[in-house]
Amino acid sequence: MSKVDLSPRPVEAMSPRQLERRKHLIRAAIELVSEIGVERVQMKQVSERSGVALGTTYRYFSSKDHLLASAVSDWRGQLMADIAAELRGSPTPPGASDRVVRFVHRGMRAFQRQPNLAHLLVSVTVSTDPFASEAVEAMASAGRASLLAVMPDVPPAAGAVLPLLIDSAWTSELVAWVTGRTTLADAFVHLDEMIRLLLAPYAPV
Repeated sequence: MSKVDLSPRPVEAMSPRQLERRKHLIRAAIELVSEIGVERVQMKQVSERSGVALGTTYRYFSSKDHLLASAVSDWRGQLMADIAAELRGSPTPPGASDRVVRFVHRGMRAFQRQPNLAHLLVSVTVSTDPFASEAVEAMASAGRASLLAVMPDVPPAAGAVLPLLIDSAWTSELVAWVTGRTTLADAFVHLDEMIRLLLAPYAPV
């Protein structure tokens, strides 16, 4: 007898109605994490708040880790896309270093306003759930794309590497802040110095 595939439905295969249910689940998860913290959130609570049946919830997300990783991935992805769009639309855009510094500062301040979401991001990065890991990688990829969007004056060869370095350093500083190993002020200083050092060769002359 063949095994039944219990994998959650891929986003790209979802109908509009299913995507709407997924959106409700994501929103409910973010709200609950913001209110009560990562550890206390349960799938049943998300199901009840979203209005999506618990059994149906597991058709979209294989586990709590998968749900929360997808939730913070969507939240951070939208945040970074919004910041990138705002900076690109600036009437007098500064050089790449200033744009990226401004980008990272706004992103860090968003986590400062939502410390439970900062804890969530850190917690999902170490999940062993394979579907959660996919969501984390999608989040990282979207973050690198947003960073690249605010560095139009960087040549393609450097553009393939610099967003990876900056995003990795940003995540490292976020982890250090969440775990109490650094202050937010020190994280800003470390990131500013690193960004300006990396982008110095591409500063306008």
